[in-house]
Amino acid sequence: MPVARPSYDVTELTVGQLSARSGVAVTTLHFYESKGLLRSRRTPGNQRRYTRDTLRRISVIRVAQRMGIPLSTIGDALAELPEGRTPNRSDWARLSRRWRAVLTERIDELLALRDGLEECIGCGCLSVSACPLTNPYDELGEEGPGPRRLLGGEPARTAARGGERGAPVVGPRESGTRPGTAEPPESL
Repeated sequence: MPVARPSYDVTELTVGQLSARSGVAVTTLHFYESKGLLRSRRTPGNQRRYTRDTLRRISVIRVAQRMGIPLSTIGDALAELPEGRTPNRSDWARLSRRWRAVLTERIDELLALRDGLEECIGCGCLSVSACPLTNPYDELGEEGPGPRRLLGGEPARTAARGGERGAPVVGPRESGTRPGTAEPPESL
């Protein structure tokens, strides 16, 4: 159902109008405002009023979020935009140049993830030594949270037991053996 647009002679929007026009929940608009991404003024009745240029700012926020740009980075960029006017083409060009490298890096990471998982999709075994998802005995837990083998820029894996402390583990461990040994595990 089409959203009723406020007439163009209306210079300020209520939070409900802004939500309806932008497609963003009121609670999200309040969150953006609490993070300094949006600004409003308060009426004598303590109601929020937003200038019309806020619609474009919300569009910039939503596009940047879809690209994976953190809200803090979005806030830094929005702080450079002039207040009280709709961001124009040159403003957007400046922002997009700034974020292009981040987006390219994200695309490269996604392509590497896709290519790395290509052999795993559909196999269901999760036991082959080359599988990037296996982590028997949580041997990668010391390197930090998350799927360490899938994350770009992870620290080098180190030998958990035996050998020189801090020596990198070369290649995947043989499946079905205990870390640092050639012995089979007691139980999986």
